[in-house]
Amino acid sequence: MIFGYARVSTQEQELHLQLDALRSYGCTQVVEEKASAAKDRPALRSLVEQLRSGDTLVVWKLDRLGRSLKNLVELVTGFQEKQIQFISLQDHLDTTSAQGRLMFNLFASLAEFERDLTRERTNAGLAAARARGRQGGRPPGLSKEARSKAEAAKTLYLRRDNRVEDIAKLLGVSRATVYRYLDLMGVSMGSDKVTIQH
Repeated sequence: MIFGYARVSTQEQELHLQLDALRSYGCTQVVEEKASAAKDRPALRSLVEQLRSGDTLVVWKLDRLGRSLKNLVELVTGFQEKQIQFISLQDHLDTTSAQGRLMFNLFASLAEFERDLTRERTNAGLAAARARGRQGGRPPGLSKEARSKAEAAKTLYLRRDNRVEDIAKLLGVSRATVYRYLDLMGVSMGSDKVTIQH
């Protein structure tokens, strides 16, 4: 069975665009999360409990499902363990395809990498900042979720086989935002090579 999940992030937003796209895709049942519920999403929780092996869950965009990259990876990993397929229409992520599974595995690897190194990176960054005589912390203007995306953008860019346009599409942000993330993460983009500023 193909389920759709639609959510608004504020009370003022409309669900029509998401609902039309989900129904056009062929969702036989669409669950709506009408209230802005950042921490408690009762409709999603109920839907996840309904899903069974062989079902497919479809969303309009990745940010409709997960609150963060970590949260998204946890949800979709749970789906995979139960043999439930996941599709994000606007992000062209489809775990029924080899390419979609590869893309998701990249997300999962980035989230795991971040989780494993967060404490070490934070401590090293604070120590370096103190040594330079200033307060440390994450780059200015980045929330925890944005920091996570900035780390992902840096990792993807330094692989040298991802264009900025591709990274922007993968992370669901604009090209300008990717450039901002790379700048804040100390990635210097030259015409011929990439360097990390220390």
